[in-house]
Amino acid sequence: MPGTTIVINNNGMGQAHPDLSHKLVTTFLNMLDLDDLLPETICFYAEGVKLTVPGSPVLEELRSLEAKGVNLIVCSTCLNYFEVMDELQVGTAGGMKDIVAAQWSAAKVITL
Repeated sequence: MPGTTIVINNNGMGQAHPDLSHKLVTTFLNMLDLDDLLPETICFYAEGVKLTVPGSPVLEELRSLEAKGVNLIVCSTCLNYFEVMDELQVGTAGGMKDIVAAQWSAAKVITL
């Protein structure tokens, strides 16, 4: 949805067992993609950056959303903290300034 920014700051969705958390985020992103409910931006920070590197259960969904024009901003500080900067598979590494700008300019921010 134009003007919408989604924030993903967990390695999955919600505070649940990792398998359930991954299943939920996979289903959520898949529904956005299949129904063309496209946010303008998805911001990943903290544990959320782990969804953008190898081993993520949602790389296919994220690639599809990005191909449809969704801007994926991945926190470079977090990628460096987890020592996975060189493993980024989808999106663009950005700073907190980029994340703040995406959230500030959004008409709506949804945090998963």
